[in-house]
Amino acid sequence: MKRNCLSLFPLLCSILLLSACKNNTEVNISNLRCEFLNNPSGMGITNPRLSWELNSDKRGLKQKSYHILVASSLENLNADNGDLWNSEKESETSILVEYNGKPLKSRDVCFWKVKVKTNQGDSPWSKPASWSIGLLNETDWQAGWIGLDRMFKGDVFDRSNSRLAARYFRKEFSATQKPEKATVFISGLGLYKLFINGQKIGNQELSPTPTDYTKSVKYNTFDVTDIIQEGSNAIGTVLGNGRFFSMRPPGVPHGPVAEIKHFGYPKMILQLELDYPDGSKQVITSDNSWKVTAEGPIRANNEFDGEEYDARKEMPGWDNTGFNDHAWLQAETVQSPGGELEAQLNPNIKIMETITPVNISEPKKGTYILDMGQNMVGWIRMKVKGKEGDKVSLRFAEVLKEDGTLYMDNIRGALVTDIYTLKSSTEEHWEPSFVYHGFRYVEITGFPGVPTVNDFEGKIVYDEMEITGKFETSDPTINQIYKNAYWGIRGNYRGMPTDCPQRDERMGWLGDRAVGSHGESFVFDNYHLYVKWLDDIEQTQLENGSLSDVAPAYWAFYGDNMTWPAAYLTIANMIYEQYGDPEPIKKHYKSMKKWMSYMRKTYMKDHIMTKDIYGDWCMPANSVSS
Repeated sequence: MKRNCLSLFPLLCSILLLSACKNNTEVNISNLRCEFLNNPSGMGITNPRLSWELNSDKRGLKQKSYHILVASSLENLNADNGDLWNSEKESETSILVEYNGKPLKSRDVCFWKVKVKTNQGDSPWSKPASWSIGLLNETDWQAGWIGLDRMFKGDVFDRSNSRLAARYFRKEFSATQKPEKATVFISGLGLYKLFINGQKIGNQELSPTPTDYTKSVKYNTFDVTDIIQEGSNAIGTVLGNGRFFSMRPPGVPHGPVAEIKHFGYPKMILQLELDYPDGSKQVITSDNSWKVTAEGPIRANNEFDGEEYDARKEMPGWDNTGFNDHAWLQAETVQSPGGELEAQLNPNIKIMETITPVNISEPKKGTYILDMGQNMVGWIRMKVKGKEGDKVSLRFAEVLKEDGTLYMDNIRGALVTDIYTLKSSTEEHWEPSFVYHGFRYVEITGFPGVPTVNDFEGKIVYDEMEITGKFETSDPTINQIYKNAYWGIRGNYRGMPTDCPQRDERMGWLGDRAVGSHGESFVFDNYHLYVKWLDDIEQTQLENGSLSDVAPAYWAFYGDNMTWPAAYLTIANMIYEQYGDPEPIKKHYKSMKKWMSYMRKTYMKDHIMTKDIYGDWCMPANSVSS
């Protein structure tokens, strides 16, 4: 969804798709949607844009007018009392109708419905939908950033390696009553998992969405009313590195890269607001009263190199009340990442599909190769039984050599290896928390006994979005091309559209998606992802107007060419053509014009652009080293 839009469901601003049931009328309304767009001024947004779908069994359906009611409570809405907005308008528009009611403020919850008049008769009221407003102002935040800005035993950050254990935080508090409403706002960088009273909050993975954290930081919002209990409660968070603690240290040579951005050690900000039935309120915030440790089971996590998990170091009950945390350290107040703290508008990554392996082989004694039957992006969930201290290594690749072992040349410097250390002699289940891999094959070593395909599952992860189109012909070759594209596209939706999911790159190269975004939109509802990415692109812009070829600029590479930054204009136009939304063009027009002016003044001679760097950069196979 869009900025400062807080859903009543756990995920921030999830789209509410409430289908109207069939009845005796010929016209029905379904698919109510609420969209926000980031404000270029950085101020909070309170004017969502509302959309809906008309359904009729007859051809030629045409809307003549709409009537929208927006109310401050479901009771008012059910009584047809639009105390926030009562709009009747002669218009054929049914998408992106801007809210024009009473001014809204932080934390407001709004309920709405719509009915229409058409050339085939009037519809009944739609089923209700809702949106909420997040934290619009800096003063709404009482919480501060906390962390530990230092290394611990086993952590490494040098020219050849980047290795950092996950940070575990906890806080116990007492709720004076059972809350009428409980809302938690969180940003954990680079990645987080959130638990309350031993329960994982939300179904998101690898969250929040990646950004240049010096420019913007996204927070997620969850309704946790059902989880908070009167009396003692506990909050637990785990922080992974993601793109915040860099996968490679700055200064490490890597092809054409001018700079590798590193933002610091993991840190978090959290605010839990409890609204009680008697009208009182309690706020629990991240501060130096929290406890923290780096001695948990996630010993290393790096999106290039993999995750290492030592189950012997698990801490049962650490995310629940009554846990003994005396050996933990006191959390420290740390500096903000620098970027503006904003509600996340694009949905998070989640597990979108689970597949089972098709085969397992043993090309070398004690080395097994698991075949998923399909190149995929995500990770493996493993079932294993051995003895305490056994280590199982999982190494990932896309292709096999002729001898049946992994082909690793195209992976370059990435280690792409997960390591799990067993804690007992009973059956254990494990999957990583803060990494992903692009692979078809998994090399398994150290597995106690003989592994079978029944010991593994493949978790396919990408940005939560609807599949809106499918394609099939009578030609199997064309069908396979489409299938390859389908898997490749969704495998590179990572809160930004990346170039690859497997080697030591995985960056948001602009040129890779310039025209491709248009084709993708016929299969995936990629609106939210690309609206967000346009913000990432603008945030790479230098004072002189130059744009980085990578966004977010984790590799700050300013090649000053037309082909890659042109994606900025092309994708904004795609959003207009495919989704009918001109606002991204309006929002980014000044920035786009600044880039065009810079390129024209700096490189254009006699109306010819004299600067480019890529050309036919993809060289023929076997002509160069991988």
